[in-house]
Amino acid sequence: MTALTVLLALNAIWFAMAFDAFYRRRKIFGKVMVPIQADRDNSAYEALVESGRFMGGFNLALSAFNVMLVFNFGGFEADTQWATLLIFNALAHGSQFFGNVPMAMQNRRGGGLWPVFKGVMLLIFVIDFTLMVANAAMAFWLLA
Repeated sequence: MTALTVLLALNAIWFAMAFDAFYRRRKIFGKVMVPIQADRDNSAYEALVESGRFMGGFNLALSAFNVMLVFNFGGFEADTQWATLLIFNALAHGSQFFGNVPMAMQNRRGGGLWPVFKGVMLLIFVIDFTLMVANAAMAFWLLA
C-alpha cells in the first residue's frame, strides 16, 4: 500500500466518521456544540441539530470521493492530477480546522461557545490539522 493510498484511505475514514457524527448522531453532536442544557431550549438549537444532515451529506460525498480515489476510478496517472485532488482534501480539512481557530482563541481567554481543547472537539481539531498538513505535504511532494 503506497503512502498516497494510505492517505486517501485515512481521508475516507475521517469523512465517513464525520458523516456519522453530523448526520446519524446529530443530536449528540448538538450537545457537544451546545454543552449547557439551558442553552438548548430554543429553536436555534433545533436548527443547529437538524443542520447536521447538510454537514453530514457533504462529508459522505467527501468520503465516497476518497474511496473512489483509492481505487483510482478516474484513471488518474499524472502526479499533478493527484496533487490537485490532495490540495482539495487539504482545503476541506483546513476549512474545518481554521473554522475552529476563533473558538479556540476564545477558549484560551476563558470564553467560547464550545470547548475546542477537550474531548471530541480536540480530536476533531487535531485530526483535521494533521490531515490538512499531510494532504498538502504530499501534494507539494508530488509537484516537486
